[in-house]
Amino acid sequence: MARLREKHQLELENLTLTTEPVKTVKFFVLAVLQYLKKTVLYLLAHGGWLMVLCTIGVLVGILLLTIDGPHEKHVEELRQYVQFGLWWVALGVASSIGLGSGLHTFVLYLGPHIALFTLKATQCGRVDIKSAPYDTIQLKRGPSWLDKDCIDFGPPVFSSLESMRVPLSSILPQIQMEAILWGLGTALGELPPYFISRAASMPDGQLEALEELDVSSSENSGVIATRLNQIKRWFLSHSQYLNFFTILVLASVPNPLFDLAGIMCGQFGIPFWKFFLATLIGKAIVKTHIQVKKWDLSFTLIWNTIVWLMIMNFFVQIVTSTAQRYLKKQQDKELASMQSNES
Repeated sequence: MARLREKHQLELENLTLTTEPVKTVKFFVLAVLQYLKKTVLYLLAHGGWLMVLCTIGVLVGILLLTIDGPHEKHVEELRQYVQFGLWWVALGVASSIGLGSGLHTFVLYLGPHIALFTLKATQCGRVDIKSAPYDTIQLKRGPSWLDKDCIDFGPPVFSSLESMRVPLSSILPQIQMEAILWGLGTALGELPPYFISRAASMPDGQLEALEELDVSSSENSGVIATRLNQIKRWFLSHSQYLNFFTILVLASVPNPLFDLAGIMCGQFGIPFWKFFLATLIGKAIVKTHIQVKKWDLSFTLIWNTIVWLMIMNFFVQIVTSTAQRYLKKQQDKELASMQSNES
């Protein structure tokens, strides 16, 4: 039994992306598949009523779309609102889901939409130029107000004494919903790193079981690995201070390192609702209401390189720890089987 434990510890020490990359990736994939299987089984066991409600909702929606009647105009308007919401949320997700490499949808869509609406409202002297709240830039379709003449909207609401200057307080409510939905999408795009890191984090018991492994690894891995382990232990001992307001501040400002904040929150067991609500408020409400200056290109290149190196390090740590956790479970089963046979 003692020799088997030594063998198991040696296998855990050698299970890294640098020493055994194929085996490590294999165990990582098996662990992820096992986690997905448990999640599906849990949803089937505890979320049956939710699936029934979703099925009923889909059937009712299909009936409303296929049957003619006086409800058609209401269904069409609802479809427009749903399409409008999904469009801006999807743009937000596309902007933040790529760990810093996502599509810059603010520059491509939200920014131009705000600018065009502001120019048109200022030109026409009024803000009620939309035909409906969903009359915005969407896929393969522009807003109806963009190509209309100001006379089509009626006389200016703001007098000529103000030089046709429309107050910001009047423009903001007209473009606020698009900005909030886009911010909601950016918050949703930050969830995958959090969930992946949270799934890869180990319970306290397993961390204690691998404490000897961590110490031996740090002794043999050089100064950088030793320093990283020290930083990890410090964060583990101070993770309770990574509270709601800290996450809120990080999400409220232009912060390329926020992906790392999501990874650390998942790794250190920050509750999901604390992380998501703080991220949602920061990105959907605070960040979308402030202006950001562009960074210098050279500084951006250096900064993004540093961020990517840190993200890659976290990715390696997550893959390694997940693979080691999977191997540790298999080893525990082998030990339990031997003990039962001996007894």
